[in-house]
This record gives sequence, structure tokens and C-alpha cells, in this order.
Amino acid sequence: MREHDTHVTRAWVLHPDILSDRQRREPGPALQEGVALAAALPDLEVVGADVIRLPKPQPAGLFGTGKIEELRHLFEDAEIELVLVDGPLSPVQQRNLEKAWDVKILDRTGLILEIFSDRAATREGVLQVEMAALSYQRTRLVRAWTHLERQRGGLGFVGGPGETQIEADRRAIDDQLVRLRRQLEKVVKTRALHRAARAKVPYPIVALVGYTNAGKSTLFNRLTGAEVMAKDMLFATLDPTMRAVRLENGLDVILSDTVGFISDLPTELVAAFRATLEEVLAADLICHVRDISHDGSEEQAADVREILDGLGITDATPMLEVWNKLDLVADEDAEALRARAERDENVLTVSAMTGEGMDALLDAIRAALDAQKQTEELVLGFDAGKQRAWLHERGVVTQERQTDDGFEITVNWSAKQAGEYGQL
Repeated sequence: MREHDTHVTRAWVLHPDILSDRQRREPGPALQEGVALAAALPDLEVVGADVIRLPKPQPAGLFGTGKIEELRHLFEDAEIELVLVDGPLSPVQQRNLEKAWDVKILDRTGLILEIFSDRAATREGVLQVEMAALSYQRTRLVRAWTHLERQRGGLGFVGGPGETQIEADRRAIDDQLVRLRRQLEKVVKTRALHRAARAKVPYPIVALVGYTNAGKSTLFNRLTGAEVMAKDMLFATLDPTMRAVRLENGLDVILSDTVGFISDLPTELVAAFRATLEEVLAADLICHVRDISHDGSEEQAADVREILDGLGITDATPMLEVWNKLDLVADEDAEALRARAERDENVLTVSAMTGEGMDALLDAIRAALDAQKQTEELVLGFDAGKQRAWLHERGVVTQERQTDDGFEITVNWSAKQAGEYGQL
């Protein structure tokens, strides 16, 4: 047998192309994404990748017996240790495939959990990943204990030792989930306090959102001079980064770099990472960053819009579409993209790597934020000290005149600020 470094795991990526799913996503870009996900794991060498076309998934092993046998020979010849199935696998399918191929198998959910576990840096991120992983493991217990006796039984009161072990494991996981949930509640309360403190700062929040590896962190670094981790890989950054910054055109904003979105995000992670995306709900402006050089850019953009809708983002929050990575597009295609963007004031073409389009993006951000503001006249009595202090803290007062009954105040504010004022 050929020797290789023991710390580097040889992996193969399989993308099941189920015919009923064909209209949603073409297999070519989907396979590329599966390979990119695998490459995001440390100490992993992706030896090969295949699209496996299926009329329908088989309950026992996802693939047919002939295809399973064919792949077994392939994996043996290539000395594969890990097979990554870019799709969902039931516990039964995973167990049967591991037994047939004698390799470790991860489905899409398990793979993304592994990546998140490797990348989470903040306390909240770590807790969320642990909770998501435990929730995922809990669903895998049902068929895990095939080595235990299940024959003994009675009148429904005494189960076999297999059932006892499963219940014990379930209980242990449930207890751990309760502990993690309590810890997470404390962390979330701290984040809520930080958010409340930021709400007192008279700066608008601009959130960068987009598909993973769209270049959000590179753009964030370009605009702020920060040093957020930015690499050409999926989920290079998981934890949201926020920074109060004066942009080059003199505009003071809080810029937020959020976790990247991805299609078919595991249900365990949708709930777990909702808190990290809550910053988007507080945003005055959303910049949807797209990797315009990617073959599946349109499908990725549709996934991002779907997730934003799920978060409760409405048309009331203005959005700019930022077509990034223009430097990776052929010159002729880049010109066509620039021409298309010029016809839509809410679309901008940029390259965060080279700096192209940054001035136009900053101007668009300023224009979008200014367009939200309106001027109003307020009359406050002398007893409305709290409301008057709030207005001055937010920096929305443009003129103030004292009268016999109180104050006449002219404000220039956004609809969001007007709503916050109304709740005082």
C-alpha cells in the first residue's frame, strides 16, 4: 500500500443529482460548492469528486446496489478514508454506506457542522455550534447501536440493553443541551446589552450580507482598514464583526460583516445561527455582496434573498446589490456587467481585491441613507427631558427654539429613528 501523511485525510466528494431537484440547482456549480466545502476542512485532501444521477433516492443506501459496489472498488483503489456526500443522509443510509465502503462518511449537514466547529471563535459561536452538533447527533442514535442485543423483552416494561443505551445517550445529550442553552442565554443577554448600547450611537448600521465566499470580509477590510480573516474559502469567518468607522467620504457608520449564507443550511444551524444574523434586522441599509464571477451567482443570490425573507427582512430596509470579484471576470464580460449595473441605481460593480468601484459604492451608501431621512417639527414640553436628550444623543436635531411652553425642535431622521422615538 502506498504510504501518505497520516494527518492528511484522503477524501472523495459525491453529489447526488436527484432528478426531482434538478430545477432548483444544476449539478455542475453544486458539485463545485461541495468540493469547496470539503476543501474548507483542515488536513483534508480532496482526491476526486463525482455527480451521481439518481431517478430517486434508495431508502437503504441512497444509491443502487450496483453503484454502491462500483464506488467501493473506486474508493479502495484510491485509498479513500472519508466520503463526503453533498446532500442529506438518513442514519440508516449513512450506516449502510459506511459498512459497504469501510470508510467514514459525512453528509452535507455533518460536513458543515465540522467546518463551523473548526471556525467558531467567539463564546456564542462555540456554544451555538456545540448545540447544533448535539441536536444532529441525537437524530443519529436510533440506528447507531447495532452491536447491542435487542431481543430481550417482556410485556413492554423491560427493553433490550440496546434501547436502554439509546435512552441513556439521549438523556445525556438532552442534559448537555439544557446546560448549553442556559450558557447561551447569558451570552445572548450580553449581546443584547451591547446592541442597546450601540442603539444610542447616532450612526446608521450598514450590514454586509451574502453567500459564503462572496468577498464580504475582503470588502469590509477594504472599507474599514480592519484585518478580519479573509481567505478564498467557504466560511472563512463565522462570527459577526462590527466596527464604527468613518468611511473615506466622511460618512460615519457602523459596518457589520455577517456570517456567509449557504443553500440547504442544516436545520440545526438555521436556529443556532439566527442570533448572529439578528444584527441584519437592526440594519439601516443592507449591502448584498455577490460573487459575480461564480457560475451559480444567480442561484446563490436567490438563496440569500430566501434566508433574508425568513429572517423577516422587509422592503422597508433599503438594499444595495454589490457585484464583487469583477477582477476575476473576463474583460468583455466585465464591461457587459458594468453596463447592466449602470441601468440600475441599486446595483454596483466592484472589486474588493483591487479597489475598483469603492468610491461609487461609498456614494451609493451615503445616498441610500440620506434618502431615508425626512424633516419634521416636534413640540416638547419642559417635562419631556428624556425625549429631548434622546434626540440630541442621536444627532438628529437641526434646529431648536425655546418657547414659553417648552421647545420647538426641527429633526432630520429616518423612519426607523422616528419609530424608536415613538416607543419612548
